[in-house]
Amino acid sequence: MRSQDLVDSSLVTGAAAGPVRVGRTRVAVIGAGPAGLIVANLLRKAGVDCVVLERHTRAHVEQRARAGLIEPRVVEMLRRFGLADRLLRMADAHTTCEFRIDGRRHEINYSAAHGGRRHYVYPQQELVTDLVAAFLDAGGDLRFQAADVRPHGLDTDRPWVTYVDGATGETTRLDCDFVAGCDGFHGVSRASVPAGALTEHSHEHGIGWLSVLAEAPPSTKAIIYALHPDGFAGHMLRSSTVSRFYLQCPVGDSVDNWPDERVWAELHKRLALRDEDWTLTEGPIIEKRVLDMRSFVVEPMSYGRLYLAGDAAHIITPVGGKGMNLAAHDAERLAEALVAHYEGSDALLHDYSATCLRRVWRSQEFCQWMTEVIHASRDAGSSFRQRLAVARLEHLLTSPAAAAVFAENYLGQD
Repeated sequence: MRSQDLVDSSLVTGAAAGPVRVGRTRVAVIGAGPAGLIVANLLRKAGVDCVVLERHTRAHVEQRARAGLIEPRVVEMLRRFGLADRLLRMADAHTTCEFRIDGRRHEINYSAAHGGRRHYVYPQQELVTDLVAAFLDAGGDLRFQAADVRPHGLDTDRPWVTYVDGATGETTRLDCDFVAGCDGFHGVSRASVPAGALTEHSHEHGIGWLSVLAEAPPSTKAIIYALHPDGFAGHMLRSSTVSRFYLQCPVGDSVDNWPDERVWAELHKRLALRDEDWTLTEGPIIEKRVLDMRSFVVEPMSYGRLYLAGDAAHIITPVGGKGMNLAAHDAERLAEALVAHYEGSDALLHDYSATCLRRVWRSQEFCQWMTEVIHASRDAGSSFRQRLAVARLEHLLTSPAAAAVFAENYLGQD
């Protein structure tokens, strides 16, 4: 069968009614976020055929603002594969972060505490733009507007994926050896696994965040985590003209309760310094979302010929900036394992889930610690828990050993 033959759907198991186009690839990658694009680029560089299926348009994925803090290990991996040229030219390197407690500033030089390593601030949509361009420029097959994507035969050695071309309405069956499920928490990949085949671990933190993206130059050179009696506030950097802010809010809150005037008033109040002149720069707010803090991990991160990566397998609070970095680690390990398979060894595929989950659980533990430290509690024992949070931070700020442990976790494992 040629790579794209038109056949009658009655000959294609699991296909929709009507003519169906049939194709073949080694790896079908579902999702063109950081995880899927890293898998695809690394496979392409190793000469392993793959097709990426993405339900949105190219413009959508290249403009979708999400994370921005990239760990040094991820930057080095991207550089090693020739995928970091623009990142290294444009990204800001960060070596410190700042906690604000009782209106006073406390800076932590985590780079100095961990061998000079540093973060890079580079918006996720810019990285996605780079990865899309790299894949397509190398002749990669990336199919945008792929609707109604459905994996089939995952427990066989000949799985396939069906989808509908959103522009033409044409149905395609894509035969493959493996499916890489990189389509996020709400995607079809994990949902295609039979009930009971995976174990799900989840935790609701009982904390809400109002996430705000504003066309406002940063008011700081380092990320700010501010503890305040009215709740946490965060100032995260994205670019020279855009800033991300977070405000703790009730779980289930609505953006309708947060007009722009209230957002800026709360940010001014919660980020204020007592004894220093510091000004919060305002600007037009271009995005507001309410996030309910939750954590989720599925074990194992595979089923048959399906391998999950990134948010499809785990989600984590954004407190420590780990989500995109964990996705990049999963993607690197999965691509490495798939390449090894075609070179004659399945050892890395066998170990894929365990290898990734060690990093996932360590990151979950660190972000749980961070979550407990920076959030005020409004329950009956709030004053006790607030004092515990301050005690933890005081230990971090005064103990070189505690600072070294924080730096190791904050910068990410090698």
